[in-house]
Formats: sequence, structure tokens, C-alpha cells
Amino acid sequence: MAFEDLAAANLNDGFVVAISIEAKPGDGDAVATILEQLIAPTMAEVGVKFFIPYRSPTNPLSFFVYELYRDQAAWDAHNDSDYFQSAVKELLPRVAKRERIPFVPYV
Repeated sequence: MAFEDLAAANLNDGFVVAISIEAKPGDGDAVATILEQLIAPTMAEVGVKFFIPYRSPTNPLSFFVYELYRDQAAWDAHNDSDYFQSAVKELLPRVAKRERIPFVPYV
């Protein structure tokens, strides 16, 4: 199997969470900082394969986070972590909208 095929297979193996966040006016940079600070501790978790936040180049209040976990239990562990709970307490007052949608591969 070619490297590209292995990489694609790894990215399609697990529990994906797609997160859409819209910051309140004036809070875009604060939301960006909170999401950036989540990268290192999240990636250090055993069950995390990938965690990367994106910011829209056309709307600085719009964010997308792609998360890939080994399984749902790993996502649950992430949600229960102290650092994540602390970040959410900082984040929620700064967002107008937050949608978290889990996905699993079906093919």
C-alpha cells in the first residue's frame, strides 16, 4: 500500500468531530487564542490522532475545528479533561454559535 493510501486510511479510521464556531463581535481574537491553546494538550492525549482549528480568511469571527479520535471513548475522555473544561468556560461566553457534530466512517 502506498504512503498516500496509508495516510488516507489513517485519517478515515476513527471518530471525527467537526466543530463550527462563530465568535461574538469583538471576541474573534480571544476565541482564536483559546483554540490555539487547546492544540498542545489535546494532541498529547493518548486517544487523539488529530486536532486542528481553522479560521476563515473572509470572516475572522468564523472558526472550524477538525478533531480525529481513536474512538468515541477518547472523545469522551477529552471532553472530561480539566484543561478542556476550563477552556470551554472561557470560550462559551465569547461565542454566538457553537455546533459539534460527530462522524464515523461508513465506507
